Amino acid sequence: MTGAGLTGQGPDALGLFIFFARLSLLAVGGANAAVPEMHRRMVDGFGWMTDADFANAYALANAAPGPNVLVVALLGWRLYGGPGLVSATLGMLGPAWIVAWIAGGWTQRLAGRAWLKAARAGLVPVAIGLTLATGLIMSGAAAIGWTSYAVTIGAALFVWLSRFSPGWALLGGGLVGILLL
Repeated sequence: MTGAGLTGQGPDALGLFIFFARLSLLAVGGANAAVPEMHRRMVDGFGWMTDADFANAYALANAAPGPNVLVVALLGWRLYGGPGLVSATLGMLGPAWIVAWIAGGWTQRLAGRAWLKAARAGLVPVAIGLTLATGLIMSGAAAIGWTSYAVTIGAALFVWLSRFSPGWALLGGGLVGILLL
Protein backbone atom coordinates (compact mmCIF):
# COMPACT_ATOMS: atom_id res chain seq x y z
CA MET A 1 0.00 0.00 0.00
CA THR A 2 1.45 3.36 -0.97
CA GLY A 3 0.71 6.15 1.47
CA ALA A 4 0.08 9.71 0.38
CA GLY A 5 3.23 10.77 2.24
CA LEU A 6 5.29 8.38 0.15
CA THR A 7 4.17 10.17 -3.00
CA GLY A 8 4.89 13.63 -1.60
CA GLN A 9 1.25 14.60 -0.96
CA GLY A 10 1.19 14.28 2.82
CA PRO A 11 3.35 15.01 5.85
CA ASP A 12 6.59 13.30 6.76
CA ALA A 13 6.94 11.15 9.89
CA LEU A 14 7.82 14.12 12.12
CA GLY A 15 4.87 16.09 10.75
CA LEU A 16 2.54 13.19 11.56
CA PHE A 17 3.96 12.93 15.07
CA ILE A 18 3.34 16.65 15.70
CA PHE A 19 -0.13 16.52 14.14
CA PHE A 20 -1.25 13.62 16.32
CA ALA A 21 0.54 14.93 19.43
CA ARG A 22 -1.58 18.08 19.24
CA LEU A 23 -4.75 16.06 18.63
CA SER A 24 -4.03 13.78 21.57
CA LEU A 25 -4.60 16.68 23.93
CA LEU A 26 -8.15 17.10 22.56
CA ALA A 27 -9.08 13.45 22.97
CA VAL A 28 -11.30 13.75 26.05
CA GLY A 29 -12.90 10.31 26.23
CA GLY A 30 -10.40 8.44 24.06
CA ALA A 31 -9.00 8.56 20.55
CA ASN A 32 -12.47 8.39 18.99
CA ALA A 33 -13.22 11.79 20.50
CA ALA A 34 -10.56 13.33 18.25
CA VAL A 35 -11.86 11.69 15.05
CA PRO A 36 -13.95 14.71 13.95
CA GLU A 37 -10.90 16.96 14.13
CA MET A 38 -8.73 14.31 12.45
CA HIS A 39 -11.24 14.14 9.62
CA ARG A 40 -11.64 17.90 9.35
CA ARG A 41 -7.92 18.48 9.06
CA MET A 42 -6.82 15.37 7.13
CA VAL A 43 -9.66 15.34 4.58
CA ASP A 44 -11.07 18.86 4.39
CA GLY A 45 -8.08 20.94 5.54
CA PHE A 46 -4.91 19.35 4.18
CA GLY A 47 -6.44 17.04 1.56
CA TRP A 48 -4.20 14.17 2.68
CA MET A 49 -6.93 11.61 1.94
CA THR A 50 -10.49 11.28 0.70
CA ASP A 51 -13.63 10.73 2.74
CA ALA A 52 -13.69 7.12 1.53
CA ASP A 53 -10.06 6.49 2.56
CA PHE A 54 -10.72 7.96 5.99
CA ALA A 55 -13.99 6.05 6.46
CA ASN A 56 -12.34 2.78 5.38
CA ALA A 57 -9.46 3.21 7.83
CA TYR A 58 -11.92 4.05 10.61
CA ALA A 59 -14.13 1.05 9.81
CA LEU A 60 -11.17 -1.34 9.64
CA ALA A 61 -9.76 -0.06 12.93
CA ASN A 62 -13.10 -0.50 14.66
CA ALA A 63 -13.68 -3.95 13.17
CA ALA A 64 -10.36 -5.21 14.51
CA PRO A 65 -10.10 -6.28 18.14
CA GLY A 66 -8.17 -3.87 20.29
CA PRO A 67 -8.25 -0.27 21.44
CA ASN A 68 -9.95 2.49 19.46
CA VAL A 69 -6.58 4.19 18.96
CA LEU A 70 -5.90 1.70 16.14
CA VAL A 71 -7.47 4.22 13.77
CA VAL A 72 -4.48 6.48 14.33
CA ALA A 73 -2.05 3.71 13.40
CA LEU A 74 -3.99 2.95 10.21
CA LEU A 75 -4.17 6.61 9.22
CA GLY A 76 -0.43 6.96 9.79
CA TRP A 77 0.19 3.83 7.71
CA ARG A 78 -2.00 5.13 4.92
CA LEU A 79 -0.14 8.44 4.82
CA TYR A 80 3.49 7.40 5.28
CA GLY A 81 3.79 3.63 5.56
CA GLY A 82 5.60 2.04 8.52
CA PRO A 83 7.27 5.24 9.77
CA GLY A 84 3.88 6.97 9.62
CA LEU A 85 2.26 4.20 11.65
CA VAL A 86 4.90 4.51 14.39
CA SER A 87 5.04 8.31 14.48
CA ALA A 88 1.25 8.77 14.43
CA THR A 89 0.77 6.21 17.19
CA LEU A 90 3.52 7.66 19.39
CA GLY A 91 2.21 11.16 18.76
CA MET A 92 -1.31 10.19 19.82
CA LEU A 93 -0.26 8.17 22.87
CA GLY A 94 2.75 10.09 24.22
CA PRO A 95 1.37 13.50 25.19
CA ALA A 96 -1.94 12.06 26.40
CA TRP A 97 -0.09 9.54 28.56
CA ILE A 98 2.05 12.28 30.13
CA VAL A 99 -1.00 14.46 30.86
CA ALA A 100 -2.92 11.48 32.29
CA TRP A 101 0.03 10.53 34.51
CA ILE A 102 0.35 14.06 35.89
CA ALA A 103 -3.42 14.51 36.28
CA GLY A 104 -3.68 11.12 38.01
CA GLY A 105 -1.22 12.28 40.66
CA TRP A 106 -3.10 15.52 41.16
CA THR A 107 -6.48 13.84 41.46
CA GLN A 108 -5.17 11.45 44.10
CA ARG A 109 -3.80 14.33 46.17
CA LEU A 110 -6.90 16.47 45.68
CA ALA A 111 -9.53 13.73 46.03
CA GLY A 112 -12.73 14.90 47.67
CA ARG A 113 -12.43 18.54 46.61
CA ALA A 114 -15.71 19.97 45.33
CA TRP A 115 -14.13 21.73 42.34
CA LEU A 116 -12.45 18.48 41.23
CA LYS A 117 -15.78 16.64 41.35
CA ALA A 118 -17.36 19.45 39.31
CA ALA A 119 -14.53 19.33 36.75
CA ARG A 120 -14.92 15.56 36.36
CA ALA A 121 -18.67 15.91 35.99
CA GLY A 122 -18.17 18.66 33.40
CA LEU A 123 -15.96 16.43 31.26
CA VAL A 124 -18.70 13.79 30.88
CA PRO A 125 -20.88 15.85 28.50
CA VAL A 126 -17.75 16.93 26.62
CA ALA A 127 -16.78 13.29 26.03
CA ILE A 128 -20.35 12.39 25.04
CA GLY A 129 -20.55 15.34 22.64
CA LEU A 130 -17.23 14.48 21.02
CA THR A 131 -18.26 10.85 20.64
CA LEU A 132 -21.57 11.87 19.05
CA ALA A 133 -19.67 14.22 16.73
CA THR A 134 -17.50 11.26 15.70
CA GLY A 135 -20.60 9.28 14.81
CA LEU A 136 -22.05 12.12 12.76
CA ILE A 137 -18.78 12.88 10.95
CA MET A 138 -18.27 9.21 10.09
CA SER A 139 -21.90 9.00 8.93
CA GLY A 140 -21.16 11.72 6.43
CA ALA A 141 -17.84 10.17 5.41
CA ALA A 142 -19.56 6.83 4.75
CA ALA A 143 -21.48 8.59 1.98
CA ILE A 144 -24.64 6.50 2.11
CA GLY A 145 -26.97 9.45 2.47
CA TRP A 146 -29.42 10.49 5.14
CA THR A 147 -29.96 6.92 6.42
CA SER A 148 -26.49 6.81 7.96
CA TYR A 149 -27.31 9.94 9.96
CA ALA A 150 -30.67 8.47 10.99
CA VAL A 151 -29.04 5.23 12.15
CA THR A 152 -26.40 7.16 14.13
CA ILE A 153 -28.94 9.38 15.87
CA GLY A 154 -31.33 6.45 16.42
CA ALA A 155 -28.57 4.34 17.96
CA ALA A 156 -27.48 7.20 20.22
CA LEU A 157 -31.06 7.74 21.43
CA PHE A 158 -31.59 4.00 21.91
CA VAL A 159 -28.48 3.69 24.08
CA TRP A 160 -29.27 6.84 26.01
CA LEU A 161 -32.97 6.21 26.66
CA SER A 162 -33.12 2.43 27.10
CA ARG A 163 -31.62 -0.02 29.51
CA PHE A 164 -30.83 -2.50 26.75
CA SER A 165 -27.31 -3.41 25.72
CA PRO A 166 -25.67 -1.14 23.11
CA GLY A 167 -25.08 -4.37 21.18
CA TRP A 168 -28.71 -4.19 20.04
CA ALA A 169 -28.04 -0.79 18.47
CA LEU A 170 -25.02 -2.25 16.68
CA LEU A 171 -27.08 -5.15 15.44
CA GLY A 172 -29.82 -2.81 14.21
CA GLY A 173 -27.31 -0.58 12.42
CA GLY A 174 -25.72 -3.63 10.82
CA LEU A 175 -29.09 -4.88 9.60
CA VAL A 176 -29.93 -1.49 8.10
CA GLY A 177 -26.54 -1.51 6.37
CA ILE A 178 -27.16 -4.97 4.94
CA LEU A 179 -30.59 -3.97 3.70
CA LEU A 180 -29.21 -0.88 1.97
CA LEU A 181 -26.39 -2.66 0.18
